[in-house]
This record gives sequence, structure tokens and C-alpha cells, in this order.
Amino acid sequence: MKHFMLIAFTSVWLATTASAQSTPATLSDGFKITGRINGLKDTTVVLAHYFGATQYIPKDTARVDAAGNFVFSGKKSLPTGLYITVLPKSRYIELLMDNDQEFSFATDTTSLIGSMKVTGSAENELFYSYQQGLNKLYQEAQALNTQQKVRNDPTTAALANQKMADLQNQAQRQREQFFRDHTNSFATKILKASAEPAVPPAPKLANGRPDSAWVFNYFKGHFWDDYDFSDERFVRTPILQRKLDRYIKELTVQNADSLIKEADYVVNKAIAGKNKEVKSYIIWYITSQYEQPKVMGTDGLYVHMFEKYYATGVMPVTDTSTVRKIGERVATLKPTLVGKTLVAPVVSDTLRKPIALSAIKADYTVVFFYAPHCGHCRDSAPKLKKFVDDYKGKGVEVLAIPVEDSPEEWKKFIREFGLQKAVNGFDYTARTDYRKQYDVWTTPTVYVLDKNKTIIARKLPVEQIEDFMLFHKRQQANQKAAVATAKAKK
Repeated sequence: MKHFMLIAFTSVWLATTASAQSTPATLSDGFKITGRINGLKDTTVVLAHYFGATQYIPKDTARVDAAGNFVFSGKKSLPTGLYITVLPKSRYIELLMDNDQEFSFATDTTSLIGSMKVTGSAENELFYSYQQGLNKLYQEAQALNTQQKVRNDPTTAALANQKMADLQNQAQRQREQFFRDHTNSFATKILKASAEPAVPPAPKLANGRPDSAWVFNYFKGHFWDDYDFSDERFVRTPILQRKLDRYIKELTVQNADSLIKEADYVVNKAIAGKNKEVKSYIIWYITSQYEQPKVMGTDGLYVHMFEKYYATGVMPVTDTSTVRKIGERVATLKPTLVGKTLVAPVVSDTLRKPIALSAIKADYTVVFFYAPHCGHCRDSAPKLKKFVDDYKGKGVEVLAIPVEDSPEEWKKFIREFGLQKAVNGFDYTARTDYRKQYDVWTTPTVYVLDKNKTIIARKLPVEQIEDFMLFHKRQQANQKAAVATAKAKK
């Protein structure tokens, strides 16, 4: 089996934003962050900023002395955002990096947040005072939980529940008061953007139950209310990626049309925010997630993002050669997306008689592109034979086409695996570029077509063909039943 790597967008993003990250124009040059962590000694710590939710980019390292002291410093100011001081044993301390880039902090390994004291950075002082206030309430809640485990009688349980409700109300009041007192702080922005929208009581349906559809629509409609698309600092936090994942992958139906609509909605918000780095990150991240999507048929979003934003220059990229290569990949992918009619392969049978795709009359046609010498293809062949034998004459046909090797090797493969009941085709002219025309970058590559030869599935493993086909049949039957029921009610 041959492997062909798809073009990744990471290099495009780095080329686009490198200058923006390295030269923050609004800050004075240099940074100096002095730290002391009791309980930590004779080790190295790293200062880094987030890049998405799971990665960080190191900006400096420092050696911790025997007393827990260390200093991060540099001659150029750091890009603003949410930073972490990475400690041994997978521990870390978060720091807000704003215009105040000369400050100090001290804490203890026994309680990194609870013991934190910051001097010289108003944002970090606010950030930790808020967390420490909530931490006290959390400790009280933990004590209540412990008390309930020791005494589980109804009176104790009722009292504990009331106290827990009081603690939750206190936490909410603290939160609201903090937001009122520090409206324009980065700490407030981060805390508000991290939270999900509060949904008011839903209207009741005719049956007296809350309208769950209203709840979902309200939640989704207000999802971005507290997010500032003009603030580029969020690019260097985990918040933006998490919100994009939640909105695009969880709150949006995973089909190309729905995804395109919602992706454009978010990108338009970024464009309205007039921050190039935020816009670039959002376009790059959404595109990268659907280059090799987990849900079949959603790579239409990948094609859309390239054509609407990269090819038009909305997403400025300095690496034109990479964009050209991605454009070539998109040109190959676009005609083979779910919903497109498969271009008829030019192949002939073992007697060199042409095979017309349109002449294959079946409710489902499975097109199996393979290479006779490919290990994965050979592993899949017995499964394919069983599928062919089980469904031959039942409205299902399999068109098996080798993308390379000689006619002799092709015929040997058919005989070896008993695939005579399949429709076996070969391109004797060797003119077809299967990679470019049918997106066959790995073998085997499987397409499932409906009776009109429209692609309804692509890139399926052989062992999933039957399950998909049966699911599609049920889906079609349910749709017909629904239409019939709707007509009967009219």
C-alpha cells in the first residue's frame, strides 16, 4: 500500500502570523518576570504561551536555584495572551501577559493558586484574587461533601444541600461583582469568554413540557455573546480553540451545508472584529480540522474554506507555493465529494470490452479502487468477496478497478480471491491518473454510489460497506414514510 500525505495548513498559519507574534508594536521593548516557588529547587522552568487548547510555544527558560528563585527575561516584549510557567511533573502556573511585562510572583508547590502573590501586574493580581476567592468556596463545598459521607441522615443531607446552594449563590455573586468592578480587564474577558451562556427558563409546549428546541437555539444563538473577536490576545489562550470546537463540532449538524453556514458565520464575526490575527487563526483552524475529517462527507467544508478564503486572498498567505499545492489538492477532492456524481471510469473487462458505469443497474454500486500487490488490499479482498457473494443479484454491484500493476497481475488477483462475481475493470490505456481524478491517495479506496451514481459515501473501510448500505436503506425508508405521513395529514 502506498501512502500519500495530504497537505497540512500548519505551515501556512506559521508563515502568515510569524511577524505578528514576534513584534507586538504597542508594547515597550523587553520583559522581566521574577518568580519564587517554595518547594521547587535546582531545576529548569519554561515560560510559554498557549497555541490552541493543547499546545504551547516556549518563549524563555530559566534555572531555579536552591531557594526556588528564577527570572525570565528578554530584550523584546512578549506577544500578549495567556502564558504558563511549566514546572516539573506536568504542573504549571498560568499568567496573564499584557502591557505590564515586568512583575514578580511568589507561591508554594503545596498550593500553587492559593499561595500565589503577584506584584507589579494588575491583571495577574485580579486573576488570582478571583481564583482564590472561589477556591475558598470550593474548599467549603468539599468539606460539606465529606460531612455528608460521614453523616447521611435526612436532616444532615437537607442542611448540606441548603449550604451548598448558598455557596453556589455566593460564587455567582462574587463573579457578577468582579465583572462589574473590572469591566475592561483581560481577566474579566477571559472569565466571561470561558463561560457558556446562561439559558433562561424555556417556554412550555402544548404538553406542558419545556421546549428543548428553544433551549438549544437560545444557547447556540448566544454562544459568542461574551467573546471579543477584536482582541488578538485570545489567539494565545486555549479559549478560542475550545469555543470553535464546541460551536462547529458539537452545536452544528455534521454535514457540509450546515458546517459551511456556521463556519462563514464565525469568520464574518472575526472580519467584523477587524483583527487580522484572530481572523487568520479562525480560518486556519476550521480549515485544518476538516482536511481529514472524522465524519464522512464533511470535507466539503475544507474545499469551501480554501475557495472562499485562501484562493481569494481573504486569508493572506506569503507561502504561495504551499497555497498552490493545496489548491491542486482541492481541485482533486471537489469532484469526489459526497453528493457529486462520480465521473465514469474508462475501463474494460477481461475480454477488453468497455464497461459503462451507467449500464450497471443497481440500487447501490460500490467502486473499489485497489492495487493487486497492496497488503491492505489483499487483507480486504476476502471481506469484499463475501460482500459480493452475499449481495449479488440483490440490487448491489461492486466495480473493482486496479489503479496500477499489469493486466496479468490484475487477473491473477481476481482468480486468487474469487472475485469473478464482481464487475472487474482495467484501464488498458494507462491514461487515468487515479490520484487526481478519483482522489486515490491510498489503497484500497472505496466509493458507494446510489442508483443515480451519486456518491453517498467515500473512503469507507471494506468491513463497513454493508453497515453503511443498510443504514442508508433505513434512512431512505424513514424519509419516505415521513413524507407519506405528511401528505396523509394534508
